[in-house]
Amino acid sequence: MANLLKVPLDGTLDFLALGAIVHRLDPGVIPFRKARECQLHVSGGEFNCAANLADCFGLRTGVVTAMVDYPIGDLIAERVRAMSVKPFYKRFPHNGVTGPNMAAVYSDRGHGVRAPVVFYNRANEAAAQLKPGDFDWNAIFGAGVRWFHTGGIFAALSPTTGELIQEAMLAAKTAGAVVSFDLNYREKLWNVWGGPERAREVMQRIVRNVDVLVGNEEDLQQGLGIPGPPVKGSSQLDSRAFLAMIDCVVERYPNIQAVATTLREVHSTSRHGWAAVAWVQGSGYTSPTCNLEILDRVGGGDGFASGFFYGLLAGESPEQAVRLGWAHGALLTTFPGDTTMATVDQVRAFAASGSCRIQR
Repeated sequence: MANLLKVPLDGTLDFLALGAIVHRLDPGVIPFRKARECQLHVSGGEFNCAANLADCFGLRTGVVTAMVDYPIGDLIAERVRAMSVKPFYKRFPHNGVTGPNMAAVYSDRGHGVRAPVVFYNRANEAAAQLKPGDFDWNAIFGAGVRWFHTGGIFAALSPTTGELIQEAMLAAKTAGAVVSFDLNYREKLWNVWGGPERAREVMQRIVRNVDVLVGNEEDLQQGLGIPGPPVKGSSQLDSRAFLAMIDCVVERYPNIQAVATTLREVHSTSRHGWAAVAWVQGSGYTSPTCNLEILDRVGGGDGFASGFFYGLLAGESPEQAVRLGWAHGALLTTFPGDTTMATVDQVRAFAASGSCRIQR
């Protein structure tokens, strides 16, 4: 078993995430302008990883986030419990009219040549009000946390959330936890209060405390200002462009021990080529490739990240960690919603064979 990142062997929690939890309204293949009904999914880039690691991989996980005391908050809290994630909430009362609110994300699935459409209602979002001093990090990390994770979506919510991330990362490093960060650059969110320049300024400070970075070529360019190839509308399955950027990443941030991402070749909304790649302490690792028949693509990247983290937490080799992430992300796109319905046996079987043969 490898432990290249020196992941602590023991802890009350294997994995702790910091970020906003939202509810996503999903009308399926019907666009919102014609929708008559929606499914509700509970989501959040950071929470999804904690939920996946608990529900599929059986790890002890937690989430640090905002919670509003009203029915939408109750709905979200029920799903957190159902996924066996331990919550650390900063609670907010709702005034009955304007909030603060648990954010809503609207995302139809598209189909064929029609791309999915994503938009938000994050007005008066409780998570955007989170700030340094809101959580007792000494108590949280003092109980033992092996891995701490957060991301660029949470950093983009307000001027205070990035500062909270840095406070939490310093506490995590002091406690000896591995620290990961998913760049998850979202132009719409950053444009509300500062745009690309502000995004780079915030994320560059954050990444100085990161051990494991998740992000594709576009994230590295837009979020960190790393020079690279022109950003394309769809990723290709060739890992060379991504790996070529890593020298610049580690030159600027020598603290980084691993960088990983998915690779997609989008043939249509419903059919993708799928692969994954990682750089770990000087070596590159690439998964097999497969063709996905997509049911719901939202959360696939978080599915990869959580499978990759699981491999490293479990002491697997970097190559196997990439395969586990690739397999779990692929399986996650076959389920509705943003979090996993897979089992660890299914993930390991697909990682080993890449086969869709029936399991008897």
